[in-house]
Amino acid sequence: MGLMTMILPKSVVAQDFKEADYTPAQTTFKVFAPSKAKNVKVRIYAEGQKGKAMKTVKMKLAGENTWEATVKGDMMNRFYTFDMGRGECAGLFAKAVGVNGKRAAIIDMSTTDPEGWASDVRPVIKSPADLVIYEMHHRDFSIAPSSGLQHKGKFLALTEQKAIDHLKALGVNAIHILPSYDYASVDETRLSEPQYNWGYDPVNYNVPEGSYSTDPYTPATRIKEFKQMVQALHKAGIRVILDVVYNHTWDIDGSNFQRTYPDYFYRKTADGQYSNGSGCGNETASEQEMMRKYMIESVKYWINEYHIDGFRFDLMGVHDIETMNQIRKAVDEIDPTIYIYGEGWSAGSCAYPTEKLGLKANIQQMPGIGAFSDEIRDALRGPFNDDHKAAFLACKPDNEESIKFGIAGAIEHPQLDYSKVNYTKVAWATEPTQMISYVSCHDDMCLVDRLKSSIPGISMDELIRLNLLAQTAVFTSQGVPFMLSGEEMLRDKKGVHNSYNSPDSVNRLDWDNMKRYPQVLEYYQKLIQLRKNHPAFRLGSADLVRKHLEFLDAPKNVVAFRLKNYAGRDDWRDIIVVLNANKTPQSVNIPEGKYTIVAMGGVINEQGMGNMNGNKATALPQSALIIHN
Repeated sequence: MGLMTMILPKSVVAQDFKEADYTPAQTTFKVFAPSKAKNVKVRIYAEGQKGKAMKTVKMKLAGENTWEATVKGDMMNRFYTFDMGRGECAGLFAKAVGVNGKRAAIIDMSTTDPEGWASDVRPVIKSPADLVIYEMHHRDFSIAPSSGLQHKGKFLALTEQKAIDHLKALGVNAIHILPSYDYASVDETRLSEPQYNWGYDPVNYNVPEGSYSTDPYTPATRIKEFKQMVQALHKAGIRVILDVVYNHTWDIDGSNFQRTYPDYFYRKTADGQYSNGSGCGNETASEQEMMRKYMIESVKYWINEYHIDGFRFDLMGVHDIETMNQIRKAVDEIDPTIYIYGEGWSAGSCAYPTEKLGLKANIQQMPGIGAFSDEIRDALRGPFNDDHKAAFLACKPDNEESIKFGIAGAIEHPQLDYSKVNYTKVAWATEPTQMISYVSCHDDMCLVDRLKSSIPGISMDELIRLNLLAQTAVFTSQGVPFMLSGEEMLRDKKGVHNSYNSPDSVNRLDWDNMKRYPQVLEYYQKLIQLRKNHPAFRLGSADLVRKHLEFLDAPKNVVAFRLKNYAGRDDWRDIIVVLNANKTPQSVNIPEGKYTIVAMGGVINEQGMGNMNGNKATALPQSALIIHN
């Protein structure tokens, strides 16, 4: 799409995001709005919804594009809105809100800190390669009766011992929570009625979502309960990654952005239409000075106020590279171990030059930022755009090179033939820690459904074998491993591809599945532990990967590799992994030696399950073989 010449100021005053500066004697309100605006007001309310304003105060221009008003008296626990003549809104940087986020609130944030919050400590991670990320929707995880959790669908579910015990036993050390800021599509006044949404429809970016709290009417409750969740996970050694959706808003006319500064925060095409790179009817303009500052300050706020440990950027390919790099720089000044990654694509054409966008192809220009590898995902299970088309797991030919690409972490590797990789013909990552390795996530069929859809008539035994084989590829790759919650329970979503607003009956996890399929949970646990125990699976450096990862010649529909000579850091001198998607046993030539079998036929035992001697390794059908000497 062509670019539109924006008739907006090239530079704006970098306004402080303290929109309500409170003292017991008075509160000074500030808002970012055009200097030419007329009749800018702030309204004060006693309640978070309904009722007339107690006070309406006209704001004055206090600098370029900055309006200000001071309201006398103690405004603590009052609510406020800004009105620029386009409808009232909570402002850009509300830190607390009433029900449904229509009015911002003035509260004492120190009262929202749980006991011991000041001594909350971020779990130690030496390298992003050490992360094991578990993507979770609050409601999915805990809503089913079988979960046995008390606070179903709430932040507090993740403070309960049963939830913590499950996550620790599984071995994950980072929870990626789907959007947890205040979003539009769930009516917080009707929580007795079942409502479901993933939350990719932002309203107030810097306030937790009320429907995940026990009381959406009291502004402090959602804030405190979110902090309690983070604190409980931190105590368990688990980091918390927040899914952030700065690329679009719920709508345009009703958004806080549009109601404060019309058309400043959104891109337009050459013909004056709102650009739709987000696929949601609008795309934000991260290159604009105040939008860039907003994103940076918002990320810092979640780190400092809520102790968030990482960020997943929805449709990162909509944002410009410079903004993403400035976010990385600002985060590094706080804690360089905070991990940042995103979707390296957009959902449509953006009204901004492709070479300047945070796309997967441009990841090498964004050091310290990761992206999802759809190469390994689709090579394993089939393309995103066709649920019925299978790939490696169903013995479809010519997927091996794309899986090797993912095993190497999307970096330059001398043994890879990039001309045979599915979606990219060059290495796009500088370091393997810039690649997220995965086979399923929230916005697609889960693995069970995909296997059923792409392999008609698949038996449960075969489904389980292929599920475990797929995850073995993910967790033995040199990228950062990522899994959808419930895969360890063999979850399904009734075949629904896009379940963003499907009912609980589709999205919920069935905890009873762990009793039905205990071998699946056990394999996931031992696979994750295997990765943790042996640093050869997570070298964390492109140079080390090129030095120690060697691909072996293998038959069709088999991928085999050797992690060689990594002595000193691992007591396993050579590790060989064979991924066999065939329905027959397959053999691979290996260096002559005496090997210990640690994974075979869907079972993992690090202590050993017998020996394999000689120069051939044979993997059983539809399963992984892992041996070491």
